[in-house]
Amino acid sequence: MMLPAPRTPGHYRIALVCLGNICRSPMAHVVLERQLAEAGLAGTVAVTSSGTGGWHEGNPMDERAAATLSGAGYDPTRHRARTFDQDWHDAHDLVLVMDLANLRDVGGAGERVRLFRDFDPVEPGGEVPDPYYGGDAGFQEVLRMVERTSTSLVTTLREELSPT
Repeated sequence: MMLPAPRTPGHYRIALVCLGNICRSPMAHVVLERQLAEAGLAGTVAVTSSGTGGWHEGNPMDERAAATLSGAGYDPTRHRARTFDQDWHDAHDLVLVMDLANLRDVGGAGERVRLFRDFDPVEPGGEVPDPYYGGDAGFQEVLRMVERTSTSLVTTLREELSPT
């Protein structure tokens, strides 16, 4: 899947969006940032995350999401929930949402707005299910989706952003 061109040459900004910014998008944020760093792209690609609702503004991520990440060797401690602002459309090269409701909430799909799992090699175009009202297994499932989708996205970023 092709990426939209960067708005600023040499830099790429990705926004990850879910409902409350305490489960899915912060998990994806933490995983993607680490994978970008490991791929040597941390100085080129910046990642932010937010929720379409502001209920959790300023709070850390859900304890279960944080525990799932910590158990897999990630550091979830820096996250603080933010609310998506429509100005982010112009400030980011790519907005990736977790589900179809989030997609509607940010104004619908477009060249720069897609589902996060459009990059999933197992189920392209699928939704990331919201684990909030479920148990630990839901958070583990989300982590597996986020890791493989992030790996695919990083591969795409490396291929398309590397100078030829």
